[in-house]
Amino acid sequence: MQSFPPLSDCHYLVGPTAAGKTAAGVEMARRLGAEILSLDSMAVYRGMDIGTAKPDAAARAAVPHHLLDLVEPNQDFSIADYLVAAHRVAAEVRERGREVLFVGGTPLYLKALLCGIAEGPGPDWATRERLVDEARQNGPEQLHRRLAEVDPTAAAKLHPNDVRRIVRALEVVERTGRPISAGQTHFHQPISPEVAAAVTVLDWPRAMLHDRIIARVDAMFAAGLVEEVRGLLARHPALGRTASQAAGYREIADYLGGRMDLAGAIERTKARTRQLVRRQLTWFRSLEGCRWVDMSRAAP
Repeated sequence: MQSFPPLSDCHYLVGPTAAGKTAAGVEMARRLGAEILSLDSMAVYRGMDIGTAKPDAAARAAVPHHLLDLVEPNQDFSIADYLVAAHRVAAEVRERGREVLFVGGTPLYLKALLCGIAEGPGPDWATRERLVDEARQNGPEQLHRRLAEVDPTAAAKLHPNDVRRIVRALEVVERTGRPISAGQTHFHQPISPEVAAAVTVLDWPRAMLHDRIIARVDAMFAAGLVEEVRGLLARHPALGRTASQAAGYREIADYLGGRMDLAGAIERTKARTRQLVRRQLTWFRSLEGCRWVDMSRAAP
């Protein structure tokens, strides 16, 4: 089991999708004398540029950016892989006498960086798919009750509908005979006030954020997202399990495969983006002591 200590001597700028993190991150990095490390689980994939809203050439020229384009989109990339890269690059940035600024919107990555984590065994896809099928057929509550029997600590921390994490916890028990909570107790430790104070969250009123999501998705399709996905699928007949979860990519694959029309793909992408934003905000609000910035005050 691999352990990662917290990265507490860094700065963090986070927020939901479409909150304006890229531009705000460049400005914050300039003020701090920092280099930017991406905190985005989808930006690690090469060729997934438009749909993940990667920083453009101008942003990368203004401030060095790291942890982008690390693997091909048909490869799996775990949180442990991310933490290995993040710790290495953060140390290199400090050696150059620069500050470290993480910018992104993946809450699980953020919490792992702030709290540290002990990573369990690698994924067992056959077991995971079997458990997911059980959840589809019998409902996630049944899996949650099973988890409560073998790992009550983990079950108490998970919502009965959080299928992904319930499945992961059961998978670890089946593979190791040990509860996942036994190896991740420090992941659930509260964040100290000093560490929380280093986290800035960009906040928008719900209606304004909804409008920004619509505009963002429309702009991505106008910028050539369909062609980007067409090119990816030409090189990789199937995207990896994680990459295929990115909003827009699965929908466009369905469109290109004749399973959905373009208008449906666009609307489904907007709906999935709104769902993602709700999950992101739920995570960010659970991190007490962070500094929230009302972006509506700066909006034109």
